[in-house]
Amino acid sequence: MDLLIKGSTELNKMFMALQRTASGLRRDFGEVENLQQSLRGARDFVQKAQTRIEESILSDLLLVRPAAGLLTPNMSRDGDGRDEFVLALSGAGNFVRGNPHFAISLALRSGDETKIALVYSPIDERLYYAEAGRGAYVYSAFHSARIKVSNINNPAELTVAYNTSDARPLVGDVRRTGCPALDLAWVGAGKFDAYVSDPLDYAEIAAGDLIVREAGGHIEMMADLVATNGKVEL
Repeated sequence: MDLLIKGSTELNKMFMALQRTASGLRRDFGEVENLQQSLRGARDFVQKAQTRIEESILSDLLLVRPAAGLLTPNMSRDGDGRDEFVLALSGAGNFVRGNPHFAISLALRSGDETKIALVYSPIDERLYYAEAGRGAYVYSAFHSARIKVSNINNPAELTVAYNTSDARPLVGDVRRTGCPALDLAWVGAGKFDAYVSDPLDYAEIAAGDLIVREAGGHIEMMADLVATNGKVEL
């Protein structure tokens, strides 16, 4: 097969599955904007959209690893116990409000190791991706490059994305975007210097975890999730 992006055939097959699923999600996003007068109606619609994502992408993913399981925030499908796809719509709250800052997060795990990670923004059609031991990259119709974390080490100059109610350390700039998968990808790309969050559903951060690490960053998942460029401590 012709490869769309730099990487393995499996990675490219997963990206094509995301693209097919994203086309339906863009259509759903157009519909949800018409439901803003009823937030409950919009939330119900988004829940159905998440279910459609899971159903539409599963058959494509099983062509990549036929015996793999599937883990999402809503369901778990058993596989052979070795390989597992981890899938989530990150930024669902933004989606509900007609805010285009959301993404599909998809990872392939084998055993305890994440092998492939993709975070895809359907509206601007931008992909952040990584393979274990091969670095992290960004791809769009207009730009394709390897990504690296930032070099900033002065706390007063940091731009930090937060998803927590805890007291925040003194940093240069604080952002709250509502899309953890993209926040982590942006740490990997050097757009943010760090990301701090209360515990999240693993499905939403599995791909971003590998992207941060392959871009040269550091990530810890303990009481809080903390991802940094590896040059500062928060």
